[in-house]
Amino acid sequence: MNKKFLPLLKALPIAVGASLMSFQGSIAAPQDAVNSQVLPTANQTDALEMMRRRQDMKRFDANMGADQGMSQVTSVSELRDVQPTEWAYEALKSLVERYGCIVGYPDRTFRGNRALSRWEFAAGLNACMNVMERLIQENVAVLREDIDKLKALAQQFEQELAALGARVDNLESRVSFLEDHQFSTTTKLNGIAIFSLENQWGGEKAIDWRQQDLLNQGRRSAPADVDEIATFSDRVRLNFDTSFTGKDLLKTRLQAGNVPNLSGPTGTNMARLSFDGSSPNNNVDLNKLWYRFPMGNLKAWVGPRGLALDDVFNTYNPYLQSSDTGALSRFSRYSPFVNRGPEGAGLALQYDFSKQFNIVATYLADDGQASTPTANNGFFNGSFSTGAQLNYKATDNLGIGLSYLHKYYSAAARPNLTAGTGSVIASDPFYGTPTTVDTYNLQGNWKITNNLNLSAWGGYANANAQGGRRNGLSADLWTWNAALSILDLGKEGAVLSFSGGLMPYAPYVGSLTGDLISNDRSAPYIIETQYAYPINKNIQITPGFYVILNPEANSNNSSIWVGVLRTTFKF
Repeated sequence: MNKKFLPLLKALPIAVGASLMSFQGSIAAPQDAVNSQVLPTANQTDALEMMRRRQDMKRFDANMGADQGMSQVTSVSELRDVQPTEWAYEALKSLVERYGCIVGYPDRTFRGNRALSRWEFAAGLNACMNVMERLIQENVAVLREDIDKLKALAQQFEQELAALGARVDNLESRVSFLEDHQFSTTTKLNGIAIFSLENQWGGEKAIDWRQQDLLNQGRRSAPADVDEIATFSDRVRLNFDTSFTGKDLLKTRLQAGNVPNLSGPTGTNMARLSFDGSSPNNNVDLNKLWYRFPMGNLKAWVGPRGLALDDVFNTYNPYLQSSDTGALSRFSRYSPFVNRGPEGAGLALQYDFSKQFNIVATYLADDGQASTPTANNGFFNGSFSTGAQLNYKATDNLGIGLSYLHKYYSAAARPNLTAGTGSVIASDPFYGTPTTVDTYNLQGNWKITNNLNLSAWGGYANANAQGGRRNGLSADLWTWNAALSILDLGKEGAVLSFSGGLMPYAPYVGSLTGDLISNDRSAPYIIETQYAYPINKNIQITPGFYVILNPEANSNNSSIWVGVLRTTFKF
């Protein structure tokens, strides 16, 4: 070996070590993928969210100066022979910006288009290979074009990569691994399966005030007792999360299940589970199909199937919002006035004024009616929800949202203003008449400490009959809820939650002479507690229960209890 190279080789471990420290990192999410919520939502479990969380775990100091990071590599500074104008430089730069494999600078990009030594370049390329290989092992999609770039770069810098030693001993096999061991170069596949054991008990089945009026008049018999029968049920979802640019998301979800609707055995929708729903013989249905993409300062959603209000609007309930691992009752997931309604097909836009403020606006039609070209159906003639939410992130731990929504329920289906979470009267105050409802809502989430989180919402709605002999009649609806979650109790990732609130009810409903009792006379409340305990990263069990006081907003009804043991498998 030529002796003039010995000083350089002696300095090489120091240079490579420094560059590897500067290049060492995790996956950086595109800015578009960073959710505006105070905490990351569980129902947003796509590849971009996984990338964001990992970057947050190993984020470099935001105050790092221009002289730090990659600039520390000085021992081979005389070999600045990879210029910013070269194709290789641009190729590696695109990998860095997409996968965040070099985090030496706060913006995770090359700074000032500075030239690199071939040793620095090789260390950065090796870091990107490590990141991409780890992504494949975790079933996160890597783009085909990026694998091709990796091959070309590896060929040009083969000698420098080999000089790094054992980290690249199997270069060809590593690139082949990237190509052969992923479901798709654009799509991440993940699944969630729920096994649930549930039972309900109480006195007689709940009846609303209209049925109570008939009972008082002797025109109906007393209700039967609550069916205290335990059931064992399941729900399975397969999610295909596709990204074509690294900043967009095509969401496709298949679902099958046989979880019972507990309104039957209890007499009220207020007892419904958060994850209920069944298909004949557990048949598989297309549950979601929508696309999200950035447009400058805008983020857009569009979809014909399963685009829900909670996909678009912030729920401000990060530890209970998920039907897979969050609340056990349907009501306790999030505000029904904001995050439920006619939905499924339509579009939404989010505009970011700053890191603290953004606004989201949407128009969503009932996806069953939107694709049906008959009277009282269609995209504009059927049931729909439209409105906006203004979000303010006061600090990293405190967020507040204000929202207004206008919803219309056509005659094609009986109105359900509370989406199966409130009393019969509040859900359909005008006996099946087409109805509009305007909702006004305040939501918030405060992470008080690293182990304590508080979420709350409150809402008012004004409903109006549209047509028929009750045209012009109005009704007032109210709801609120609060939830306290204790994090990492007993084990990292475990969450003990207590929640309770006022379920949607209608203390005032306009009526006609001769109508049965039209308004709710008692406030219905729910109290819920559950403990989400992770067995490991793939299995979680959630035992818990909830009780409904004055179900159907009728003080004559007995309280109804529901106990649940839910096991969630993630794969």
